[in-house]
Amino acid sequence: MSAPIEDYALISDLETAAMVGKDGSVDWLCLPRFDSPACLAALLGTGDNGFWRVSPETGGTCTRRTYRADTLVLDTWWETATGTVRVTDFMPPRAQLPCVVRVVEGLSGTVTMRSELQLRFHQGRVVPWIRAVDQCAVAVAGPDAVWLDADGPVRSLDREDSTVYDFTVPAGRRLALTLVWSPSHLPETPAPLSFPAETLLKETSDFWRRWSAQCRYEGPWRDAVMRSLITLKALTYAPTGGIVAAPTTSLPGCIGGQRNWDYRYCWLRDSTQTLSCLLRSGYREEAAAWLDWLVRAIAGDPADLQTVYGVGGQRLLPETEAPWLSGYEGSRPVRFGHFAMNQFQLDVYGEVLDALCLSLRAGIPMPAHVWSLVEALMGYLQRHWREPDQGLWQVRGPGRQFVHSKVMAWVAADRAVRMGELLGRNGSSGEWRAMRDEVHRQVCREGWDARRRSFVQSYGSSALDASALLMPRLGFLPASDERVRGTVRAMRGLDHGGFVRRYVTNGDGAHEVDGVDGMDGVDGASDPEGAFVACSLWYADALATTGRPEQARDAFERVLAIRNDVGLLSEQWDPDTGRQLGNAPQAFSHIALVETAFTLSASGLDASGPDD
Repeated sequence: MSAPIEDYALISDLETAAMVGKDGSVDWLCLPRFDSPACLAALLGTGDNGFWRVSPETGGTCTRRTYRADTLVLDTWWETATGTVRVTDFMPPRAQLPCVVRVVEGLSGTVTMRSELQLRFHQGRVVPWIRAVDQCAVAVAGPDAVWLDADGPVRSLDREDSTVYDFTVPAGRRLALTLVWSPSHLPETPAPLSFPAETLLKETSDFWRRWSAQCRYEGPWRDAVMRSLITLKALTYAPTGGIVAAPTTSLPGCIGGQRNWDYRYCWLRDSTQTLSCLLRSGYREEAAAWLDWLVRAIAGDPADLQTVYGVGGQRLLPETEAPWLSGYEGSRPVRFGHFAMNQFQLDVYGEVLDALCLSLRAGIPMPAHVWSLVEALMGYLQRHWREPDQGLWQVRGPGRQFVHSKVMAWVAADRAVRMGELLGRNGSSGEWRAMRDEVHRQVCREGWDARRRSFVQSYGSSALDASALLMPRLGFLPASDERVRGTVRAMRGLDHGGFVRRYVTNGDGAHEVDGVDGMDGVDGASDPEGAFVACSLWYADALATTGRPEQARDAFERVLAIRNDVGLLSEQWDPDTGRQLGNAPQAFSHIALVETAFTLSASGLDASGPDD
């Protein structure tokens, strides 16, 4: 059985990532990119699906671990009956080929360590051919080759389908293990194996510290904000600027259930919040790269706008299942690819235009062809905004008139008008203003439930949806509006152990919560799910802006308390079991953490309480 989701730490080279457990095992690694087939997939199956464990030969779990300050370099300490060692895991930001470096350092006594590498290519399925080349172990299967080198003496154990080394580390001595992927048709030893591990470690640490030093946030929660920003940077695909939602797939929203999706792609849903998070934090270069990715990805016919794209902007992400993987704690099916590429999701038009407007106001120039894209998107939206869609949460049932989708159609028109004013391009502004006003009237009329005193999930429904918390942030209504305040108060109906669900599903007892209907199964799964981390942070943000600072701080710090031991958040939290759920670490959660920290700091809150 895989370790709890919160037991995993992340290391990344800005093109792919590895998940390292407290037991010293790398149980998830896709090479050479985030969206490549996994070669270590024990996270979604068993050890037979691939892992790389470096730990004391006698076994056990670590006594402590932490990232080095302002870096993505992970230190893990092990105490044994014979001594203490520290294992340092990192991935150098890629110059050539991807590599994972694991440095074992003796701190006291003498400890016998074991490195066990069991590679399984093509999503944990294909057993490689292993041979020795230039004192390295080389595993080959199809287009992939993985080289493993040790820079000190090891004793190789005879295993047919894996590479196992035993070695002894006395106090004051180090031994480094370096794993490098290369195309299998290249016969020469990969260049990264020629670099001393100490040099790679210093360069990696220096890179992250230089990057972290650019952060503008100076509030009381700097450590949490910095860790979230480093995590967001780690989920960036450097060659294109795209940012994946998470480095994993099929980690479940319900243990043993079917809410298992592939998040190794880039969602337009995240566009504005990502851009705002980066710009507010001082990362203009990353913001511009994300914007460039966004414009390239959506180029073409506005009717073909997708909800999700690959890290290179690719559109074809066909969803398949992997029956040979038993799933995380039996959560099946395991999925690769994402069905949402085929969905109509109205809100993404607002996300894109909001991101473009934000970048323009931040001083990032808008080329003429991008303005042409704005006009094309608005032309399409004017014709189609009244249609039902799958909504922010990408439901897999029939489309509905989702309130958040209509609010985002209003955002699209509003931002197009504002950009036209900034650029002196007002040719269509009259039509866009008319659309903006019509959408606003319709949402306030059809999306408001007078009995609940709240905006609801969709027209004609009385179900709540946490996305309504975004209305004041988006400018649809001011925070002082009683309808906004009523909506924030109504979110108690989505409370789950002090956290906030995104909505109520059938599996959560939809017809038993306040006598109000839920999603009625239209989200494509009958399983319950945990509270959404991002929604809990939106709630804290909304509490702060509607004049309840103490409650806002409490809600925010409840989220800080559920981060794992190295500061990472997954998509969801289950208060009943005290476990993280969903893919991890989740960019959406960490983006929301940074945005909410800025809001609370601007509201005059500190870590100990409000100013008054």
